[in-house]
Amino acid sequence: MAEPYYITTAINYPNGRPHIGHAYEAIAADTIARFHRQMGCDVRFQTGTDEHGLKMVQTARDRDMETRALATEMSGYFREMADTLNISYDRFIRTTDEDHYAASQALWQAMADAGDLYLDRYEGWYSVRDEAFYDEKELVEGEGGVKLSPQGTPVDWTAEETWFFRLSKYQQPLLDHYAAHPEFIQPESRRNETMRFVEGGLSDLSVSRTSFDWGVPVPGSPGHVMYVWVDALTNYITGLGYPDDAQGEFAKRWPADLHLIGKDIVRFHAVYWPAFLMSAGLPLPKAVYGHGFVLSRSGEKMSKSAGNVVDPLDLAGLYGVDALRYFLLRDISFGQDGSFSAEAIVTRANADLANSFGNLAQRTLSQIFKNCDAYLPQIRGHIPADSALFTLVDTTIRETMPRAFADLALSQATEAWIQAVFACNAYVDEQAPWALKKTDPERMETVLATLYICIAQLAVAILPVIPGSANKLLDAMGIDPALRTPEGIASHWYSPLAENDFRLDQPVPLFPRLEVPVEAVA
Repeated sequence: MAEPYYITTAINYPNGRPHIGHAYEAIAADTIARFHRQMGCDVRFQTGTDEHGLKMVQTARDRDMETRALATEMSGYFREMADTLNISYDRFIRTTDEDHYAASQALWQAMADAGDLYLDRYEGWYSVRDEAFYDEKELVEGEGGVKLSPQGTPVDWTAEETWFFRLSKYQQPLLDHYAAHPEFIQPESRRNETMRFVEGGLSDLSVSRTSFDWGVPVPGSPGHVMYVWVDALTNYITGLGYPDDAQGEFAKRWPADLHLIGKDIVRFHAVYWPAFLMSAGLPLPKAVYGHGFVLSRSGEKMSKSAGNVVDPLDLAGLYGVDALRYFLLRDISFGQDGSFSAEAIVTRANADLANSFGNLAQRTLSQIFKNCDAYLPQIRGHIPADSALFTLVDTTIRETMPRAFADLALSQATEAWIQAVFACNAYVDEQAPWALKKTDPERMETVLATLYICIAQLAVAILPVIPGSANKLLDAMGIDPALRTPEGIASHWYSPLAENDFRLDQPVPLFPRLEVPVEAVA
């Protein structure tokens, strides 16, 4: 039986259209999910939208529309983004889904049964933009002495009756868990920040609101809706059928293997969420990874409030889905912030995809099509140069890249891949099969066969990153979908394919050369 692997993104807050940061997280998670499928895991991948909270109410009011109608419209844009970017999710969850209300109320009841909820009056600072409560000691001073959250967002003094969660009770259990499971919070910089926060003391957390009614109703407490982060975090277990399917998907897949989130919401996932789960008697996720931000050309965080948001669908339309996916994972060291510009996408896509890999595939397949009547050439004995290339590519696709993907070192995986591509191009230049056609046609066939095998292996290896282009090339090369794994493509498939008289169609360029258009969005 295949080993289960459950990965989630944060669910996106849809009070505005998607931006490049949303796309980055979805693409990274999709790449990880696709890699684990290649490795034979039974993967479940969940993403979606977080539709409750005061921001949604205010945005709907500003647009003179019902909050639910706004949620449906904006959630649709996020689903469109996921579909356009070839995100292979198994469920796109909405927190307005009926089963999510039931799951959130079941989790709430479990925390209440543990004695961890009590009714009191909340007075303190609240950031509507973050949907987060902050202690006085966490605030920073902005221009004119105005109080701001640690994220630099405005805060307002709030006073209302509210249910509290006994977060303080879980301070030591959380620290004990961090110590026993150092892999729980990644990368290490996020772990250190979280531990310092928890070591500084935890206050009980306000977990309901009475000032608006757009949210999951609190069981047995009329007028109260759950604090948006309580029901948002619950989505991860809603998607597995909690609490109704406790012996099925939930038992099979929980705890999650990876919550992939932005670094600005690590606290909610690595402090509040595990505390809620401890209270409810449920296992904790295996890992929470807080990735960095995609910054503008000037190094600023992209946000609607800053007015520098870039629409990922515009980028995909201008440069292609796979060029965008490849750039984001190749040029941004995963876990750190990285900058973005139209020129950077074009430069990277042209250098690596069009000039290096695309050209390698095009000239190899074209020579086979022209010089071998489109049939796969015969292998007539290898020389050391062939064996050296096979060894390098095999090590790359079966050891180096899988290890990097498993460690979430996504840019290192793509770096290893392009180095193998460079090695293939060097081999072409050294062996010069176009010259061998006249001097040693049998050697030409072996060189082209060697390249054909290596190109197929490299296409499979990069498939999690650029699935559309990689699968298109593999289809053209006659590679059975069952072989599109590191182990499958390293098996003995070439001779059987050749012996079955497979013929290439006229090769077409895989990656067009890009230019920065006048109407570039970045």
